Amino acid sequence: MLYTPSHFAVSQRRLAAALMHAHPFATLITGGAEEPIVSHLPLLLRDDGDPWTLIGHVARANPHWQSWGDRRCVLAIFQGGDAYISPSLYSTLKSVPTWNYAVVHVHGSIEISHDSDRKEQVLKALIDRHDQAYRAQWDELDLKFREAMKNGIVAFEIAIERVNAKFKLSQNRPQSDRTRVLQAMATGNEKEQALAYWTGQLGEEER
Repeated sequence: MLYTPSHFAVSQRRLAAALMHAHPFATLITGGAEEPIVSHLPLLLRDDGDPWTLIGHVARANPHWQSWGDRRCVLAIFQGGDAYISPSLYSTLKSVPTWNYAVVHVHGSIEISHDSDRKEQVLKALIDRHDQAYRAQWDELDLKFREAMKNGIVAFEIAIERVNAKFKLSQNRPQSDRTRVLQAMATGNEKEQALAYWTGQLGEEER
């Protein structure tokens, strides 16, 4: 369960979907007999239907997929940026440091596929999302090579059952503090700028 104080909770599914699209590299977790089983991999959100789904693949050599029989429940975590927040940005002297971040937790049931055509669909969807220029090259590879590559992976689809979004973006601070934090993030590194973007998106939803 994701600890989410009410002022950091995001109920707008549009914002959760936007974060998953913008930051598709996820952490996929399954409960194991002795300890959780974890993989880090890109996942593609399909949010044009009901229920929403995630698709992806893992290496056949990765034992993680062997725990996914009978539509096993899994958790996928998407990170949308994080940053240290200095108390020097606050108007109150008696303040302490904190860390801001935006995350989405997705719970669902996973179904694996060893079917060549289904693997082709998943691969092409991921290629089209991340490297459209490579699509023609993939299509031109000889069938034997492509089948050998597909034999090395296991495709899967996750039927999303629950989405929890937490945007910890200084909503618990006075507006003047939030403004200074936003200004600092907007001129910071890539992760900090991502937080500035989500702060702006959250503001749009609140208006």
